[in-house]
Amino acid sequence: MKKSKKQSDITPPAGGLINKVTRRILFVSRPIAPPWDEASKNFAYNLAKEIAKNNSNLEIHLMTKGILPDLPKNIIQHPIYTSSQNDFSLSQKLRMLWFLIWNTRKFNVTHLLFTPTKFNSLILKSIFRTFARQTKIIQTIATLREDLFSDNEIRKIMFGDKIVTYSEYAKNKLQSLGFDNIEKIYPGIDLDEYSPKNLSSVISEDKTSFIINFTGEYVRLGAMDDVINAFITVSKKIPKAKLSLAVRVKNEKDAKKKKEVVAKLHKNNLLKKVSFHDDGNYKMSDIYNLCDISLFPVRDMKGKFDVPLAVIEAMACEKPIILSNISILKEFANEKNSLTIEAGNVKQLIEAILFLYDNKHKSTHLGIYARIYVKENFSIEKTKKEYLKIYNSL
Repeated sequence: MKKSKKQSDITPPAGGLINKVTRRILFVSRPIAPPWDEASKNFAYNLAKEIAKNNSNLEIHLMTKGILPDLPKNIIQHPIYTSSQNDFSLSQKLRMLWFLIWNTRKFNVTHLLFTPTKFNSLILKSIFRTFARQTKIIQTIATLREDLFSDNEIRKIMFGDKIVTYSEYAKNKLQSLGFDNIEKIYPGIDLDEYSPKNLSSVISEDKTSFIINFTGEYVRLGAMDDVINAFITVSKKIPKAKLSLAVRVKNEKDAKKKKEVVAKLHKNNLLKKVSFHDDGNYKMSDIYNLCDISLFPVRDMKGKFDVPLAVIEAMACEKPIILSNISILKEFANEKNSLTIEAGNVKQLIEAILFLYDNKHKSTHLGIYARIYVKENFSIEKTKKEYLKIYNSL
């Protein structure tokens, strides 16, 4: 594989010593590149930009596909990837590992921003022990995947000098397993990008529509059938109701499920009332702002981040959101900022949608309080400050 053009930028001084003035931090993630429809890379990108501002003593290195424009000078890009869509394929993972073998020793800190597995943790531990013993490791853990791993397996895949969790739940779990290097930092979002915006001019023909948004998954989480079944009933009671599905098609199972959804909507004469946003040619902030309410009625959180950004981003746009009562979601959902239903209860989902439609005052206030909550807890500025403390402590 050819070396990236930017690799020369990180060659250490003679003798292999790292510059002690400028601290070099490598973000290891999925390809940092459009489309901006995947939570972990979106977070890594926004965190890098925020940290680079006003911190000229830090040099943030990103693993990208191509070169992104308009980034601060102290963000160094390494265009090692050749694809940035859908699932993180084996070929792209191999490119990442090859880059780490040759370069990870050149950084003060390597920050891992993806969910660890038994396989990738084994390989990464081997790389760091062999090629970069002096490099400090941070693992940001978006979810523990307790549905896949036993407690003993979780212990083995946690190897960072510092481990950062997305939730208090995960922090408490790891502490119960004997870890004492744990800190919880909520993932931050850009509150200027995700903010209430009037987009009526974009959808002038839809000013009277009641748009329901679902940003989730086709197969995982078990919510798609509930959303579609609820919409079939809701559309009979609210003729101007429309459904926005900002859901990626990541694999063959998703593609098959989408065909089933399309067929069901066609059978119920509702296909024209549904918009599919799955090609990456959209801004998620626009999707949220074009809707009246947002849904996240998942049956489980297997494989999903402890804090799904699809919920937080909608809240930041002052959209009332309907959530299922899964325990992990209760950490950031309360009666002031959302409506909660029983997981898998389509009847309750329908009732909640109709309630928000009929009670504009309540709907508005839920949205207002949701943004206040996000500003207090999920600002990228707040998240940046907490990560800076960790970088400077290692």
